[in-house]
Amino acid sequence: MRNDQSLMRKSHFLGTKIRNLRKRNHLTMEDLSARCIRVDSSSAPSVSYLSMIERGKRVPSAGMLAVIATVFQKEVDWFLDDMPEEQSITPEKGRRGGISGMPLEPSFLFSNDILQIAIPEMLSQTGTSGRQFAQLLIRAHQEHHQNHFPDLERAAEDIGKKQMPLSADEMLSIAKSMGLKIKWIDEVPTEVLDETGARSSRLTTSFFEPPATIFINKALKSNAPRLKYDLAVHIGHCVLHNKDGLKSVMTSGRRVEVDDDAAMQSNTLNAQDILHAWRDFESSFFAGALLCPKVPFRQLLDRHGYEIDIHKQLQVSASVAMRRMTVVSPYPHWHYFDAYAPGKLKAVYRGNGIPLPWGNMRIVEDPCHHWAVFRKINEPSAGTSAQISILNVGNEPRIYCCESIKVDDSAGNPHVLCAGIDLNPAIEAQGKDAEKITEDLKQACVDNGGLVAIPKAIKADLTSVAKILNINWIERGIENEARVICSRGAVCPRQPSCYASGKAQCE
Repeated sequence: MRNDQSLMRKSHFLGTKIRNLRKRNHLTMEDLSARCIRVDSSSAPSVSYLSMIERGKRVPSAGMLAVIATVFQKEVDWFLDDMPEEQSITPEKGRRGGISGMPLEPSFLFSNDILQIAIPEMLSQTGTSGRQFAQLLIRAHQEHHQNHFPDLERAAEDIGKKQMPLSADEMLSIAKSMGLKIKWIDEVPTEVLDETGARSSRLTTSFFEPPATIFINKALKSNAPRLKYDLAVHIGHCVLHNKDGLKSVMTSGRRVEVDDDAAMQSNTLNAQDILHAWRDFESSFFAGALLCPKVPFRQLLDRHGYEIDIHKQLQVSASVAMRRMTVVSPYPHWHYFDAYAPGKLKAVYRGNGIPLPWGNMRIVEDPCHHWAVFRKINEPSAGTSAQISILNVGNEPRIYCCESIKVDDSAGNPHVLCAGIDLNPAIEAQGKDAEKITEDLKQACVDNGGLVAIPKAIKADLTSVAKILNINWIERGIENEARVICSRGAVCPRQPSCYASGKAQCE
């Protein structure tokens, strides 16, 4: 009783502080209540009670405030010091993610007529196909919107009714209920060559032919995650594009530019390139939203600390689960890579503007071998691995953490999936000096030849952030050595440089 009376006397700014902390960490009241329940269900506030606390209508008990303090990694006294915070701590809205833009001035040089002349010339001189450029446009749109497409989410929810998981039989039933016919085909992987002469396998897993037939490779009968994904994509095509007559082919394997499809070789950008790229993106996003609906999937991830192996519970691929993490997480600063050796990205999302370690259109000659995704490709290790990395973005170093896993695609090719986050905004959200912490960690790495055990004080700050974000693999990454990395070998920050002798050396 005495503690509760003390809270009443010291609660002037308490509700405002809780609300600001919650918003700063991009949590809804439902998110915060759920996290409190996992700390101590007997003392956790309900959503309605939490709302009243934030509005100053109720004062939490000592036990309830202790639970809230644990979620935010704060001392209880921080909430009771009767002092407002020096500055607003609501989330910044200026940086939406993606790569930095450039001013298109003078405007007369960027008219539609001029661009229509200049873009084909640019594509021809750089060797970029019209289809590739269309994919870049779609990715820029995706990153600009930080992967949030509520219309596509709602379309998927209307079909799946937010049910999770959906079995393969349920997916087949949904397809048939939409008037789609299923036919099974026999097709084996074929060998393909990329522009370097590297060999890999490619498998046609399914294709849609108008007016309403899905042909599915019999190999998917024993691969439920891929079967469900292919069905979800074709269902998305039918829902979003009204079975409009375009043939939709799905393959497994690295994206290969040496292809008999003339569109991939053409340096002319046409409307069909944009149309195909956009519809591929929409159908793929729809598939993820159908298999992992936003609210239930976010709640599941929150209960399991964003572990990658949650995909096994849902019988979806690790790729689907990891891509959906970047969408459903309340924390907005994510990136995602799907990489094949020797150095090519099949898919990429970098909503936080992370510079690419290599090209997804063409192989980069000097990729930094210390990126987690690149090291994982060249290691025989099984399971997942977490890494803390320091990377310069422009002239500003940033701390990233990622979790990587090596898997085989449906054609039998090994590749690495990597999901990660930019930790600097999370550090700043806790009132810490992210710039100094990052500079200190970078210097410690450089002084130690490029990687170092994370110093105790920095480890404490990062551990606190990991607990607030509720992402388990950040804590595992903190226990490993931090590595300084670069977007190109030519600007290697290590001393001595990995490229001093003209050849990159792996640790």
